[in-house]
This record gives sequence, C-alpha cells and structure tokens, in this order.
Amino acid sequence: MSIFGSIVSAIFGHAKAAPATNTTPAAAGAAGAPGAAPPAAGAAPTTPVDVDAVLADLAAKSGQTLNWQTSIVDLLKLLGLDSSLEARKQLATELHYTGDQNDTATMNVWLIKEVRQKLAENNGKIPAGL
Repeated sequence: MSIFGSIVSAIFGHAKAAPATNTTPAAAGAAGAPGAAPPAAGAAPTTPVDVDAVLADLAAKSGQTLNWQTSIVDLLKLLGLDSSLEARKQLATELHYTGDQNDTATMNVWLIKEVRQKLAENNGKIPAGL
C-alpha cells in the first residue's frame, strides 16, 4: 500500500472505529452486524470525516506532545507510520513533489499541506485555516 493510502486508512479507519455521539443502542448493534463489509483499505468514506477531530482524539490518547497540524513527521508518528526521511521522500514522490527532495524543510512543509489537501479531496473535513 502507498504511504498516502496508509495515512487515509489510519485516519478514516479510526473515524469508523470511533463511536458516534448520537448512536442509539439499535444503531450500535447494527454497526457490528455480521455480513457488513469493511471499507476497502485507502478508500474514501461516503460521509465526510472530521480529520482534525480524529487526529486530536488520537493525540489525546497518545500521551505525546506532537505538532501534527503543521509537521508531517509528527502526523506520521501520531498515525504509527514510518516518519523517516526515506518514507517522506517516497510520500513526496507519490504526491508528485517537483522540488528538491534534499531540501527537507521545504519538502516537509509542502508534504503536510499536500496531505491535508488530498485528505480534503477524499471526503475529509479540514479547517479552512490549515
């Protein structure tokens, strides 16, 4: 699976696992009904997912102080994914980064913005300010 696909799966998978705030007992029972097909790995959800709410919940549970809103390294760490330079270069290649991959600061800034944009294109709700 691609690195971006792993990001999508991690975020949207956590969103599906998180209990809804207005779930009724009947709806909660139906969620685990046999025969319900799980979403395909990396597939965009059919309803919008509040990406920042999912990530904030993961951050609260992690016990770490991570700047996942603006750091691609911290976002990858929060999701339990490889945050190494090699992995980030691979992600940059996947997302068609045209800059110098040896200029890691510039690449990292581009990556976090591009990942957030791609999440929005895949039915993720992203605050306008980010």
